[in-house]
Amino acid sequence: MERKSHCFKRIKGNLVLFPLLLLFCMAVNAQEEITVTGKVTDELDGPLPGASVIEKGTTNGTSTDFDGKYTLRVSGPDAVLLISYIGYGTQEIPLNGMTVANTQMEPNASNLDEVVLVGYGSQKRSDVTGAVASANLEAFEESPNTNIGQSLQGTVPGLNVGQVNSAGSTPEITIRGQVSLNGSQSVLIVLDGIQYNGSLSSINPNDIESIDVLKDVSSTAVYGAQAANGVILITSKGGKRNQKPRISVSSSYATLQPTVSNRPLRRAEYIDHINMQLYDLRFLAPDYTTPNPDYVSYFEPGQGINANFELQSDTNPGEFSENDYDWWGEGTQTGFVQQNEVSIAGASESTSYLISLGLTEQEGIINNDDFSRRSIRVNLDTDVSKGWKVGIQTFGSFVKQDGDEPFLSQLRNFSPLLVPYDEEGNLIPNPAGTIESNPFLGQNTQDYERKDYFFANIYSEVDLPFVKGLTYRVNFGNNYRIEKRYGSSIYGAGLTGDAGKDIRFYRDYTLDNLLNYNRIFGKHDVSATLLYGAIERKDERTNAYSSGFDRLSLGYNDLSVGAIPIISSSAFTETLNYQMLRANYKFDNRYILTGTIRRDGFSGFAANEKTAYFPSGALGWIASNENFLKDSDWVDNLKIRASYGIAGNQTGRYTSLARLGTRAAYVFGDGGGPAFGQELTSLANPNLRWEKTAGLNVGVDFSLFANRLNGSVDAYKNITDDLLFSVRIPYLTGFSNIQTNVGKIQNTGLEVTLNGDIVRNDNFTWSATANYATNKNKILALTGEDADGDGVEDDLIQSGLFIGESINAIYDYEVDGIYQIGDDIPDGYGIGNYRVVDQNGDGLITQADDRKIIGTRDPSYAVSLLNTFKYKNLSFSFFLNSIQGKDGHYISRNDNALYRNANTLYQNVVSGIDYWSPQNPDGLNAMAPNRPGIAGTRYENRSFVRLQDVNLRYSFGQEVLEKIGLAELSIFISGKNLATWTDWNGFDPEYQDSSNNVYGVGLSVGGRPVLKGYSMGLNVSF
Repeated sequence: MERKSHCFKRIKGNLVLFPLLLLFCMAVNAQEEITVTGKVTDELDGPLPGASVIEKGTTNGTSTDFDGKYTLRVSGPDAVLLISYIGYGTQEIPLNGMTVANTQMEPNASNLDEVVLVGYGSQKRSDVTGAVASANLEAFEESPNTNIGQSLQGTVPGLNVGQVNSAGSTPEITIRGQVSLNGSQSVLIVLDGIQYNGSLSSINPNDIESIDVLKDVSSTAVYGAQAANGVILITSKGGKRNQKPRISVSSSYATLQPTVSNRPLRRAEYIDHINMQLYDLRFLAPDYTTPNPDYVSYFEPGQGINANFELQSDTNPGEFSENDYDWWGEGTQTGFVQQNEVSIAGASESTSYLISLGLTEQEGIINNDDFSRRSIRVNLDTDVSKGWKVGIQTFGSFVKQDGDEPFLSQLRNFSPLLVPYDEEGNLIPNPAGTIESNPFLGQNTQDYERKDYFFANIYSEVDLPFVKGLTYRVNFGNNYRIEKRYGSSIYGAGLTGDAGKDIRFYRDYTLDNLLNYNRIFGKHDVSATLLYGAIERKDERTNAYSSGFDRLSLGYNDLSVGAIPIISSSAFTETLNYQMLRANYKFDNRYILTGTIRRDGFSGFAANEKTAYFPSGALGWIASNENFLKDSDWVDNLKIRASYGIAGNQTGRYTSLARLGTRAAYVFGDGGGPAFGQELTSLANPNLRWEKTAGLNVGVDFSLFANRLNGSVDAYKNITDDLLFSVRIPYLTGFSNIQTNVGKIQNTGLEVTLNGDIVRNDNFTWSATANYATNKNKILALTGEDADGDGVEDDLIQSGLFIGESINAIYDYEVDGIYQIGDDIPDGYGIGNYRVVDQNGDGLITQADDRKIIGTRDPSYAVSLLNTFKYKNLSFSFFLNSIQGKDGHYISRNDNALYRNANTLYQNVVSGIDYWSPQNPDGLNAMAPNRPGIAGTRYENRSFVRLQDVNLRYSFGQEVLEKIGLAELSIFISGKNLATWTDWNGFDPEYQDSSNNVYGVGLSVGGRPVLKGYSMGLNVSF
C-alpha cells in the first residue's frame, strides 16, 4: 500500500511523464488472473477460426485459431465470456470458476450483436444509439477494384460513391447529401483510429478488415468539425490471437473495356456527317429535299467559307482525301488490372502480427493511363505485461503514374481524312492546319509522376490499477507524403519546348490521449471516453519551370538551358486541438443513454472564433428485452433509437485573414524593369464563425422470424446554419468578395436496410440484402437582403442559389423540342434550333424573364440488391445498383447541339449522336447553320439500373486441402459493370466530378467511358 501511495506521488509531480509512470504503476499493482481455454465450433461441430472471445465489461479479448481453439487470461473466476462470430448469435458464458469453456454457436442472421467501430472505440451493435452502418466487403473482395471506394458503391444506404473511369482514380464520396455551400465537402477518413488525409488509392484493398460508416450527427460528434460530412472508419487486418502462422497468396487478372462502345466516325460516316451539315446549301428551301443545281462542293478550290484543303485528295483537288485514319483506335487500348498479394499472419498468446505485400498494375483504355501501386503493411500488437498492450499499424505505399495520355478531345474530333505523321514518320504538330494540336503530342513527352505514402499509428494501452475498468490509451499517428511530377515536351510552349519539376512534401501528426471507463454494476452498464488531442499539418511545394529550349536532351534534369525560367514555391501550417467527453449508460439491457460534448479549435478561423462546442445526445430502447416481447414468436430483436446533436464545418486556412499578393506595380524610367510590390488581395473577417449543423435522427433496428429477416430504418433531418460562403460586395471597396457566414440549409432523408436469410439447409443457402435511401436538401435562407423591396429575401441568381429550392437546382432556359420545317419561328431562330420556351409570352427570349428552375441534379432515391447463393463449395452472387430520378430530379446537361462554322464543319463526332436534319425531324440534338443568341440546351434524366458486380467462386473442401497440404484454396471469376439499363445517351449516367462540374458522361468531346471488366484469380493459404 505504501508502494502504491509513493507511485501516485511520483505521478503528481511528473505530469510530463504521466503515460510512462502509469505503466510503471500498472506493473506494480497487477491483479490476480486466471487462464481460460476452450474451443468454438459451428452448428455442425466444425471449428470456427477467428471467432471473437471477449471478457464482458472489458476490452480484454482474443480470437480462436484455425482449429477453433483459444486461450485467454481473465480477471478472475467470476468473469463472463462473450463469444461471437459473423452469422452466429453471441454466446454469453459465466465461468463460475471454470477454466475450460467450450461452446457451439448457433446460426443467426441478425447482426445486432456484432462489434462495430463508433469512433475512439467500439460497441456491440445492440448498444449503438446512432446511425452506424457496416459495409459488406466480403461480397466484393474478388471484384477487380484497385480502390477500396469501388467496393462501397451502393452497399450502405446514405453513402454515395461515384464511378471511376481512369486508372487508379478515387470515386467521389458523400454521406447523406450536401450540407454546405462553400465549406468542406470531404468525408472524414479514419484509418486505424487516425485521421487520414492521403488518397484512398494509396491503400491496398486487400489489407482492409472492415469499414464502418458514421452517418448521423450523434455518431459523428466525437470527431466534431472534422466530421461535418460524415465519417468512414477503416480498420486494417491483423493477426488473430493463438493463430498458427498462415501465409496467404492471392492473384487475379482482369480485362477492362468501355461499357459503351461509341467511337468517332470513320471515313464514310464522316463524309456523310459533313454533307448533312450542309443541307441548306445542297438542297432548296423550304423542304430541303430538292437538290440545289447551283451547289458547288466546299472542297472545290476557292469555294466555301474557309475551305479546309487539308481534307482534299493529293491527286484530285476538290475531292475528299482517301485516308481513313483511326485516331481513337491508335490512341486507346484494351486495359487490364493485375493484382498480386501475399501476407503472413499469426499470433501467440500475447503477440499478434500481420505482414503483407501487394502489387497492383492497371492500364486504362487510353494510352499511358497507367497506375502502379506497391505496398507493404506491418501490423503488430503485443501484451507487454498483464494489463499493458502496445502496438503499431503502419504501411508504405508507392504509386507510379508515369506517362501522359494523348489529348482525349482531339482523339474524338480529328477527321479520319487527316494523318498524324508526315512521310518521314515525324509527328505533324497541327494536322488540320488550325490551332488544334495533334493529339499524340500529348503522349510524346517525358513524364515522371510518383507519390510515396507513409502512415503509422503507434499506440499504448494500459489498465489503470487504481480504478477497475479504467484504461488509458495514447495514439500517435503520422502521415507523410512525397509527390513528384517531372515532365518535358519538345512540343510544349508553342513548339519551343518546355520542362518542369514540381515537388511537394506533406506531413501531419495526430496525438490522442484517451481515458476509457467500462464497468457493469448489476443492471447498470456504464462506460465513458475522455479525449484530449491535437493535429498539426504542414505542406511545402516548389515548382521550377522553363520554356524555350534549343534542345531537350536532358529533359527536366537541366532547366537552366531554357530561355524563360519561372520559379514558384508555397507552404502552409495549420493546427487543430480538441477535447471530447462521451458517456454511455445502459440499464437492465433495455434503456440506453449516450451523451457527447466536443470542443474544437482551428487556426483558420478568426481571432474571435477560434473554438466552438459541439454537443449531442442519443436514447435507445431495446424493446425486445421487455417482458411483453421476450416470449414473442416472431420478434427476436427490436431497438428504437433517437439522437440529436450539433456538428461543425471548417473554413479554409487563411480565409478569415487579409491576404497579400505580389504584382508588378511600377516601371521606373524608359527601358526599366518592373518593380514588384505587395497589395491586399482579400478582406479580413474577424468574426468568421464555424458552420454548424443541427441533426435529428430516429431509427429502428430489428430482427424477426427466428432471425430470418433483420434490418434497420433511419429517418433524419439536418439544418445547417452560419453557412460559409463567399459573398459579393461592391467593388468600390477594392474587392469583389468576402468570406462570411450566411443562410441556412435543410437536409432530410430516409434510409432502409433489409437482410434476408431466405433459404438455409445443409447444402444450399440463399441470402439477400436490399438497401434504399432518399435525400432532399432545401435552402431556407441566404444573405437576408431584400434589394428590390418586395418583402421577400433575394435569391443569389448569379450563384444559382434559390430559397426554397435544392442547392443543386438547375436554373436555365426550358427547351421544348426543335423547330421543324413549317413551324412559326420567331426572329433569331430557324429550323434545327431548339425551341426555347417563352415563359412570359412577350414574344422575346431574354435572360431576365425566360429562365426557370427546370429540375435538380439530386436523385429521388437510390436502391440496391445483393443476392448470394451457396451450394456446397460453390458460391455465386450478383449485385444490382440503381439511382433513380423523377419529376425533374437527377437530370444533367447532355447536349450535343451542332452549329456550323469553319471549325465545327470539319470536326469529327462520336457515333450514336442523334442529330436533327430535314431527313431526321425526330433527332434529339439541334443542328443548324447558325447559333442563336440564346440557343437553349438539352437535359436528360440520369436514372439507371446497373449489374455492378457478379462473382462465382469455388472453394475446395477439407478433404482435398488435407491431401495437398493447404489451409485454403479457392478459384473465382468475376465481372464488373457488365450491364447498364438507362435512357441516358452517353458513356455513363452515374459518373460525376463536382470539382469540374461534370455530372454524367455524355457523348460530347472529352467524355471518358466508365469501364467494365472480367476477372479471374485464386486464393491460397498454407
